[in-house]
Amino acid sequence: MILSSARNTFALITSRDYTSATVQHFLRVSVTHRSLKLTKQSHGQILSLGHISNPFVSTKLITAYALCGQPTQSQLVFNSIQHKDVYLYNSLINGYVKNHGHNEALELFRNMYYSNVSPDDFTLATISKLSGEIKDLNVGMLIHGLSIKIGFVVDVILANSLMSMYVKCGKFSESLNLFDEMPQRNVGSWNVRISGHASSRDFSLDKDLCEIVWSMQIDGVKLDAFTVSSLLTLIGVNVENTKRWDYGGELHCYIVRNELDIGFDSDFHLACSLIDMYSRDNKVVRSRRVFDQMKRRNVYAWTAMINGYVQNGDLDEALVLFHEMQLKDRIEPNKVSLVSVLPTCSSLIGLSGGKQIHGFAIRKELNHDVSLCNALIDMYSKCGSLDCARRVFEDSSFNKDAISWSSIVSGYGLHGKGHEAVLLYNKMVCLGSKPDIITIVGVLSACGRSGLINEGLEIYNSVINTYRFKPTTEICACVVDMLGRAGQLDRALDFIKTMPVEPSPSIWGALVSASVMHGNSEMQDLAYKSLIQLEPENPSNYVSLSNLYASSRRWDAVAELRTMMKDRGLKKSPGCSWISIHGKTHCFSVADKAHPCSVSIYEMLDDLILIMRGAASSPHLGKMT
Repeated sequence: MILSSARNTFALITSRDYTSATVQHFLRVSVTHRSLKLTKQSHGQILSLGHISNPFVSTKLITAYALCGQPTQSQLVFNSIQHKDVYLYNSLINGYVKNHGHNEALELFRNMYYSNVSPDDFTLATISKLSGEIKDLNVGMLIHGLSIKIGFVVDVILANSLMSMYVKCGKFSESLNLFDEMPQRNVGSWNVRISGHASSRDFSLDKDLCEIVWSMQIDGVKLDAFTVSSLLTLIGVNVENTKRWDYGGELHCYIVRNELDIGFDSDFHLACSLIDMYSRDNKVVRSRRVFDQMKRRNVYAWTAMINGYVQNGDLDEALVLFHEMQLKDRIEPNKVSLVSVLPTCSSLIGLSGGKQIHGFAIRKELNHDVSLCNALIDMYSKCGSLDCARRVFEDSSFNKDAISWSSIVSGYGLHGKGHEAVLLYNKMVCLGSKPDIITIVGVLSACGRSGLINEGLEIYNSVINTYRFKPTTEICACVVDMLGRAGQLDRALDFIKTMPVEPSPSIWGALVSASVMHGNSEMQDLAYKSLIQLEPENPSNYVSLSNLYASSRRWDAVAELRTMMKDRGLKKSPGCSWISIHGKTHCFSVADKAHPCSVSIYEMLDDLILIMRGAASSPHLGKMT
C-alpha cells in the first residue's frame, strides 16, 4: 500500500518540483521495499536533475540497486562518478557481498587500496566477513594486519568480524587470542566465541560453560537470545558432562526469568533451539511442552519437533505432526522437513508414502537438494525399491557428495548385491572422491552379506594404508561380521584380539550372530559373556545367553542368569511389530490382545499353524478369507 502510494506520488510530481531531499525520500522507500521499478525511476530523476555527483544520493542509489539484486547497475552508477570516496566504495563492496559477488568485491577492494582511498572500519569488517564466508585465511590475515596498521583493531565490530573469520577458517585458537586482546567487548564478541566453541567441538561443559557465563557477567555483559541459542547448541556435545547437570534446564529458566522470549512469539530461533536441545538429551516430552507453548509456529519450529520425535524413535508421532503442520497451520514443508520425515517411510508408511513425499519435492522443485536426494536414496533402498534409489542417484540435477555414494553403496549391500556395491565404490574412488566412514561401513557390510571376503579385506587394507583411516569400532565390526558370515569364526576372533581398538558391543554382537548362524555354541557363549561384561544393564544379552544354555540343557546356568537379572532389576521389553493396511498402521507386541480384532487375528493364526503343520483345513478359514 505504501509502495503503491509512493509510486503514485512520484508520477504526480513534475520535474521542477524535484529536490535532492525528494529524491532521497523515494530512494529510502525503494530501499525499504526493495523496489527495482522505483529505484530506476529515482535514478532517472537524479540524472535529469544532475544530482548524480551528490555523494549521499549516489551512495543511496548504489545501495538500492544492490538490494534489488542488481549489483551490475550499482557498478554502472559507481563508474559514472568521478571523485569516489570511501563511502561509495563501501556501498558497492557491501552490495557485491550481499549478492555473493565475492571475486568482484575483492577486486574492488584492491582497486580502492591502489587508488589511495583509505579503507575505514566498515570496509575492513565487510572484507573480513567475506574472507570468512569463502574461507580464505590469507585475505583474512591481510585484513587483520591492515586493521593493526591503520589502528582500527580496537573497534569492537571489526574485531568481532575478524574473530568470526578465524572461526570459519578453522583457526579457533587465533580467534581466542584476538578475543583476549580486545580492550572492550560487547555481547557480539561473546557470541562469536561461543559459536567458535560449538563449531570446533573443543569444549568441556563442566568448565568452559560456567567460565563463559561467569566471565560475561564480570564484563557486565548480559546474555541475549542469540547467546542462549548458541549455548543450547552445545548441550549434548559431551554426553558425560551433560548428564552431571541440567545445563539445558538452567538456560531455559534463564529465558523465562529474563523474559527473553515470553510466549515464544517473537523469536522462533530460541524456541527451536530449546526443542532441539531437549530432543538431543532424550527429553522429547519437554520438547513438546516448549512446542505447545508457542503462540505461533513457523516451518522451522514444526521441523524441529518432527526431527525430535524421529531422533527419539517415536515415528508415529512424527508422522502425525507432519500431517498436522499442513492441515492445522497450513504450513508447507521445506526440504529440511521432508528430510526429517523420510525415515518414517521405511518403518511406517512404506514405499507409497515415500513416493508421495518425492512427488511433493518434485512439484516444489526441491528435488535438486543434495541432502534431500540422499535421504530419498536411503528411503527407497530401505523400502525395497533399489531401482528408484538408483534413478535418484543417477539424476544429474544434483551434485553428489560422499553421503550420496554411501547411501547407494549401502543400498546395494542391503539388497545383497555386493558385486554392484564394490563396483560403485571403486567408481567413486576413481572419480577422485575420498571415502568417509559411512561409505566404508556400507561397502564392507555389502561384502559381508555377499560373501566377498577377499574384496572386503582388500578394501579394508586400502582404507587403512592408502587413506590413512584409523580403524573404528564400526569398521572393525564389519570385518568381524564379514569373516563370521563366511564361517571363519576363529579368524574373526583372532581379528578381535589383534585389532587396534577396544572391542565394543557391536563387535561382539557381530560374532554372536555369526556363531548362531553356524551353530558354534562355544564361540556364542564366549561372545555373550563378553557382551554382558560390556553391557551389564542390557537384559537382551542375559535372555539370549539363557536361551543358549537352555538349548544345551544347562539348567543351573539358566537359573544363575535369571537370578542375576532379578537381582539387578533387569526386565526385557517385549518385542513389537507393525503392519500398514489402507494407510493405517497397526502395532502388535508379544501376546498382545489389545487390538479390537484380536479374536479374529488369533483364530487366523491358529488356522495358519494347523496348515503349516499339515493338518486339515480349519472351519474358520473359509469365512475369514
